Amino acid sequence: MNQSSPAQPTPPRPIPSFSAPPAETFFETVGGEETFRRLVARFYEGVATDPVLRPLYPEEDLGPAEERLRLFLIQYWGGPATYHEKRGHPRLRMRHVPFAIGPAERDAWIAQMRAAVDSLDLPPEQETTLWDYLVYAAHSMQNRA
Repeated sequence: MNQSSPAQPTPPRPIPSFSAPPAETFFETVGGEETFRRLVARFYEGVATDPVLRPLYPEEDLGPAEERLRLFLIQYWGGPATYHEKRGHPRLRMRHVPFAIGPAERDAWIAQMRAAVDSLDLPPEQETTLWDYLVYAAHSMQNRA
């Protein structure tokens, strides 16, 4: 009697991948952390002397607020999730409820952010993408008529 051993199964072959390599995030496209550091630093330079915005910040030192905004924007645009690790879910509207944000505050925020965005000298397409989101966010935070 001829005893043959059962054939060993062949390991599966890897399935070729036809997907494109991961696309670069907006965070990477605009220059990474350094770009958002510059944006937020310039914004808070304006906030520090803005008669409408400064009273909205209870902290004498704007550094913690600057860090929170910088980490949020970095995460939002595809960078590290440090904001979430430190603060949890953004819950932006809920976090801003204690502050009276009406049209004057919204418009002052937009004006300071416009100066900050302009200081970056981004290519037009990137500038428009960033700016459209920031204006949308400013309008979303308004909680007073």
